[in-house]
Amino acid sequence: MASTLEENNPHSQAPKPNFMVKLKENLIFKSKWAELNGAMGDLGTYIPIVLALTLASHLNLGTTLIFTGVYNFVTGAIYGVPMPVQPMKSIAAVAISNPEFGIPEVMAAGICTAGILFVLGVTGLMQIVYRLIPISVVRGIQLAQGLSFAMTAVKYIKTVQDFAKSKSGGQRDWVGLDGLLLALICAVFIVIVNGAGDDDDRVDNQESETGTGQKVQKIIFSLPSAFLIFLLGVVLAIIRGPNAIKGFKFGPSRIEVMSISKHAWKQGFIKGTIPQLPLSVLNSVIAVCKLSTDLFPEREVTATSVSMTVGLMNLIGCWFGAMPCCHGAGGLAGQYKFGGRSGGCVALLGVAKLVLGLVLGSSMVKVLTQFPVGVLGVLLLFAGIELAMCARDMNTKEEAFVVLVCTSVSLVGSSAALGFLCGIVVHLLLKMRNMGSDGQSCSDVLWFHRNP
Repeated sequence: MASTLEENNPHSQAPKPNFMVKLKENLIFKSKWAELNGAMGDLGTYIPIVLALTLASHLNLGTTLIFTGVYNFVTGAIYGVPMPVQPMKSIAAVAISNPEFGIPEVMAAGICTAGILFVLGVTGLMQIVYRLIPISVVRGIQLAQGLSFAMTAVKYIKTVQDFAKSKSGGQRDWVGLDGLLLALICAVFIVIVNGAGDDDDRVDNQESETGTGQKVQKIIFSLPSAFLIFLLGVVLAIIRGPNAIKGFKFGPSRIEVMSISKHAWKQGFIKGTIPQLPLSVLNSVIAVCKLSTDLFPEREVTATSVSMTVGLMNLIGCWFGAMPCCHGAGGLAGQYKFGGRSGGCVALLGVAKLVLGLVLGSSMVKVLTQFPVGVLGVLLLFAGIELAMCARDMNTKEEAFVVLVCTSVSLVGSSAALGFLCGIVVHLLLKMRNMGSDGQSCSDVLWFHRNP
């Protein structure tokens, strides 16, 4: 009787899913192989930078694996999309190129950057900034970052890399366990399996087909290309450095609270935070939110929440020596490119990092130094291309003009902030030029495209 009354009562409401149910929904796998494959999509960025910081600046790899593993799992559970966890690239670049910028300075820079982002998120200022920036400028930043990844990837493929000194050596040999031919074969394999983009619809349309050709195509398109290539890289790393396995030490690295001097705080803020902050705001928050909305319109990912999670990650982890991290549009594009469709994708990657950090600690670096860099370059290349392709939705010549100005300045000037500033100026100038000719008012000139 009670249930009948509730059904007939117009004021009764269906119970909202509780917190645990929501987490379970966010972590569920859309497809086990696809999510596993997608988890490999960001390693082309993650491994080289972590390896370089470990070799050049003595970063605690075990601690970094543990904390970034937790970051991955938590962000996957919160957002329900393959939200990446990437190194803060500008801070990493300063540390690798400047021996005097040590781990205390790196952590100080990460904490300062995180504190500012957290305040911007808590106060709601980040969401205001996100809503005011023109979509053409966002696309310009995404295109610049994607092309930058792609050019770095080509460098990894073509030339021998010394991550400890952040330098490129001579041309890579054609044959060998890290040869140019191996990288080209991996690239061809990815193109055959993944094509130019998402083949989900194509595979679904073949469900009812019974021909041998359609069955073979379905099997090929379903292969976890990135996972297989990464697995190949691990096997080749063991073959190239068999003694690395003998050097494994079981157990986590010792985690200690960082001691940061006044000098380290000052240097970290000036040399690390100031150049990193524009990149974090533009690429780690604004661009990643826009890309998430494009790829997963049913999921709400706000600039406020992203800014706060980036802040919280580093306000906790950097005090224990974990690498400063952020989210990134390139990582999201890469994981989506290879099949990541849910938070379970990055949660799976997080569990793997956490297990490696707890079981092997910093001894993992001996295997990573033998990992074929050309193979990492291939993964990074396709992640960069996927991010750059986001700019294809610009429908007018004016929008394309702003995108290209923003992109070219960002690449040539090596500064996303400078490209962003030039893009905003050009956007305003074009609006002012059209004022009156198409009935625009002064307020229309100052109106920026409002992101959802």
